[in-house]
Amino acid sequence: MLTINERVTAFANLGIQLQSFVSQHFPSSENQMNNFSGLENAVRQSIYANKWFTNVSITQSLYGIIKMLEKDKLNQWVGKYDLKYNSSNKVVAVIMAGNIPLVGFHDFLSVLISGNTFLGKLSSDDALLLPAIAEILLIIQPKFEPFIRFTLEKIKDIDAVIATGSNNTARYFEYYFGKYPHIIRKNRNSIAILSGDETAADMVELADDIFMYYGLGCRNVSKLYIPSSFDLKLLLAHFEGYERVKNHSGYFNNYEYNKAIYLINSVPHLDNGFLIVKEDKSLTSPVAVLHFERYSDIDTLAELLQTHTDQIQCIVSKKGQWDGSFPFGAAQYPEVNDYADGVDTLQFLSQLK
Repeated sequence: MLTINERVTAFANLGIQLQSFVSQHFPSSENQMNNFSGLENAVRQSIYANKWFTNVSITQSLYGIIKMLEKDKLNQWVGKYDLKYNSSNKVVAVIMAGNIPLVGFHDFLSVLISGNTFLGKLSSDDALLLPAIAEILLIIQPKFEPFIRFTLEKIKDIDAVIATGSNNTARYFEYYFGKYPHIIRKNRNSIAILSGDETAADMVELADDIFMYYGLGCRNVSKLYIPSSFDLKLLLAHFEGYERVKNHSGYFNNYEYNKAIYLINSVPHLDNGFLIVKEDKSLTSPVAVLHFERYSDIDTLAELLQTHTDQIQCIVSKKGQWDGSFPFGAAQYPEVNDYADGVDTLQFLSQLK
């Protein structure tokens, strides 16, 4: 069994290795052989297998992981839990989504850092990247080898479950895994709250929250709450840096489809050539569409958002001024203690008996 210091050190060194991979091998020569050949091959094959995965999106995901794995942050994180030695090692099945690259890494980290055994059920949309990163971790710390397993088979002989999926698959997970200690995550969306005093630089950062991963992540902003007098045309002007998304066939097909539907049905909307902005009360918006809703005062908005708590993954606002929000541009780079759905994963894992 690894000590907590060994676990933290191994993951901190993994972060250093991934930083080296990103800085030295993106892009890399087709003929270049290096210490990261397994991960490099996984990146290439993932891009080939999943049209939504690109060099850019995978790099962005790796940067987020690198940020999490800074040793001081890891030590501060685990210091809040009783993880010194886990004599009751449990097998934790982690059923992963595949909407964005390596979306399940935090669960992988949490299970292993808590001293439990990770049994990963990967999405077919992202089946290669995490095993490749696990191989690097095993080179750094071979003692992890008995505690990391991936499976394509039916999940059995487990002690707990962490599952991420849609509202429909959540019902399936509840049915099959409800008898185990579990965390089951459903659909969530992220929102931005604008006050009207944002600068051009703020709007450029907000564009990252909207467009990274083509808007497919639960941390992508899918809806804006804006003051009654806010001019949306000014907002759209600051999104030009992401015009490149229209070069992605999947994204642009969604854009053209939704645009056609709105035009045929005379639905009022704004359009900048690669993003449609539409007034809608729904938090969930289609790919290439951004919803907005106007508010008259902060207190009324706060009351409204309280009714949507179980549907919101994160909130972004200027400099994180809204209580519990992230600054613009930070939605896709959560800290290691920012838990999906607000459920403390490490607390759950540390209390397994």
